Amino acid sequence: MVEPGHFTGWSLGARFYPVLYLLTRMGQARDWGTGLALKASLLGKMSRLEVHHIFPKAQLYKKMFKRAEVNALGNFCFLSKDTNLDIRDRLPEKYFPEIEKAHPGALASQWIPMDPTLWKIENYRQFLEARKTLLAAEVNKRMEELLHGDNRWLAGPPAAVLTSVSVIGNIASEEEEEQLEGINEWMDARHLPKGVLSYDFAEAATGKQRAVFDLAWPNGIQEELSQPVAVLLNEPSETIAIASQAGYRCFTSIAEFQKYVESEILSVEVST
Repeated sequence: MVEPGHFTGWSLGARFYPVLYLLTRMGQARDWGTGLALKASLLGKMSRLEVHHIFPKAQLYKKMFKRAEVNALGNFCFLSKDTNLDIRDRLPEKYFPEIEKAHPGALASQWIPMDPTLWKIENYRQFLEARKTLLAAEVNKRMEELLHGDNRWLAGPPAAVLTSVSVIGNIASEEEEEQLEGINEWMDARHLPKGVLSYDFAEAATGKQRAVFDLAWPNGIQEELSQPVAVLLNEPSETIAIASQAGYRCFTSIAEFQKYVESEILSVEVST
């Protein structure tokens, strides 16, 4: 049986991070900006999802929450890129009512506790506990459905299918995250598109998650004109291999990436 404590992990490398992704893709989870179901087959070009911090990182750090709390699995959900950008760093007590009014039920579809007092940042820890309970209940419900109502497994340990999923790649530290955000600021100063932090890479055919890229431009820096790009700092060779095989041009240092941008992107734009 899956218990709330199984969702206590933090960071994109948490053991149950793939389970959260799986629930989002196979269930009735809906995008908060469009109200559409987040199943890959229904989203078309929007099928790529981004990890969204429900309570924004900057706001939590201001309140002196630790990194493990800020990046708790219970603070993650998946949204389309446009929705993620629209929400920005607003607090749930501000944007949740707007979402519920525009798309009733969309919050609950992503296992959000519907008690408004839990949407306040001072109750963040209670929010995490409530959401972990909802997530665990959803996993158990899905497993029971797969077993056609046979719930004898609930008395035993968690099913192996839930714990054997391995996600490769992860932003390793707050310092590394700041470096990646610095790259985006550098890009923005040159009027170039920012990359996607903690990009969730999945197989196009199956939607199966393969890895998390530190910073990525899945459609290229010059969208549809240049190849996909990924910056992978301190990542194992397996992550780099997955990105390379998927057609990404990979950079393992900031200096190498900036040299590429200056010599192959900016120089081309100037010459044209």
